[in-house]
Amino acid sequence: MPVDFESYHPSSLPDEGTNGRRILEHLAQHSELGFTPSELADELDIPRGSVGTTLSRLDERGLVRHKGEYWAINIEAYDAQTASEIGLRAVADRFEGDHYDTNPDWDAALPDVDAEANDERCFDVEASSSPPIPMVNSSKTLPHLERRDTPIRG
Repeated sequence: MPVDFESYHPSSLPDEGTNGRRILEHLAQHSELGFTPSELADELDIPRGSVGTTLSRLDERGLVRHKGEYWAINIEAYDAQTASEIGLRAVADRFEGDHYDTNPDWDAALPDVDAEANDERCFDVEASSSPPIPMVNSSKTLPHLERRDTPIRG
């Protein structure tokens, strides 16, 4: 299925319902244990030929680790990815339907900050038509503050 290329952000986690996600979730539930591919195939009812390929792909993403023929979850990477997805989903759910979500051109009226930064008037004080900023004596505007000419000693 085609996607909007500019707004598409792939996840490191496999999609829900896939063999990869099922294997990861099983390994996460048993994070202290290592499983052989045949044990995973039997426990999750996944074809044996698919388990090895799926584990290799998960290993490339850093989500699993292995010693010999035993595979286990890389819990730190899995937790980080899961937390990231949950956080992004929560933000998306929270702001779904707000002004910015329903108005794709909300930023069209914003000033071009890059153009303003390159505008010479931003750097040339003499050319500025703005009046000078008056200095404020804080002791007059905030009477509870006293000006001290000597450092405070503790």
